[in-house]
This record gives sequence, C-alpha cells and structure tokens, in this order.
Amino acid sequence: MKILALELSTARGSLAWLNDTVDLVVVEWPNDRKNSGAFFENLAQVQEQFGSPDTIIVGLGPGSYAGTRIAISAAIGLQAASKARLLGLPSICAIENRDYCVIGHARRQSFFFARIRNQEVIEGPSLFSEADLQSKLDALRDDVPIFCSDSLPQFPLAVIGYPSAELLARLAHDSNRSFKLPPLEPIYLREPHITLPKAQRIAS
Repeated sequence: MKILALELSTARGSLAWLNDTVDLVVVEWPNDRKNSGAFFENLAQVQEQFGSPDTIIVGLGPGSYAGTRIAISAAIGLQAASKARLLGLPSICAIENRDYCVIGHARRQSFFFARIRNQEVIEGPSLFSEADLQSKLDALRDDVPIFCSDSLPQFPLAVIGYPSAELLARLAHDSNRSFKLPPLEPIYLREPHITLPKAQRIAS
C-alpha cells in the first residue's frame, strides 16, 4: 500500500510517503501558516519521485485552521486525480507516545485539553479556562506527559510536541482504527461563527 500523509496543524509541517510500512521519505519544515509554499514544494517533489498514492491521510487538528484546511484541500485534489482512499485522523493522535495529554490555546481566554491513549482520543478535546485547566492538569498522574505545539509558559509541565505525518502514515495501515471519512473538515473547538450580511441581521 502506498500511503501519503499530510500534517499542517502546527508550526512544524510534515509529510510522509510509506510503501508497505517501509519509510521511503519523511519531510519536515517550519510551517509558516501565512505561506504554504514550502508545503506545496515538498508535495510536488514527493509526487514527482513516487507518483500517485493508494491512500491519503490528513491530520485534522485541532490547531491551525488555515493549515489544516490547506492540507485537506490538497488531499481532496490529489484524491480526485488518483482515486486514492482518503482518510482523516485528529492530529493530536499522531504524537510519539502511548498515553499522554495535549493542551493548546483556543483563543477567547480559553484552552483545550485532550487525552490520548494508543493513538485514540479517549477524552476531549474540551475547552477550559486557564484556572480550570490548571486544576485538570494538577489532577493528572505524574507520569502522564503533557504536550503542546505552542509555548504555554502558564502551564510549566507542558512540553513542546508536534504531530508526525510519519505516524499518521503508519496508523493508516491499521484496519481496526476508526478514521474520519470524506467529506473531511478541521476539528472545530467551537461551533463555526458565521457573520450574516447586515440586511439579514436587521431582518432577523
């Protein structure tokens, strides 16, 4: 099975190409969320070298909405051309550890928390205030790692950890795993906010 994995939910972008679980290429780069040029350059090089995949798997976040949308859009375009199977998985499941937590800033003075075991989400992602999240973390066992993809100095036990496209690709081999199927979309921590045109706001 030829698998292409795409992961753009954090400040470290990555893609991986695996063939029957043998690493052929894994590429990582600083992911500028305002400029996706590096992503498309690396993707074009992999396509030129290896051709079309049988399976494409995308990290769905939570994290950078823009980055995740770019990865999903690229995957949809590739899938249309190659007829590959298209899968999605929470990016937070693709950190190299068996039992851990992930936290992150969710704006509006809130933070998210998720618990992962064996690359499956077993709790969350849920939103907390800073104080409530600190209480949540204080209640964890000392041996449970806490990862975040951006610096969060208010939570000193958290260490930087990035999702891995390589791990996403390996997980795509697991036929017993529950994947998201098309249509794929980023993981929303809140309901999407839609701004209505002024005339509609007045009418309602």
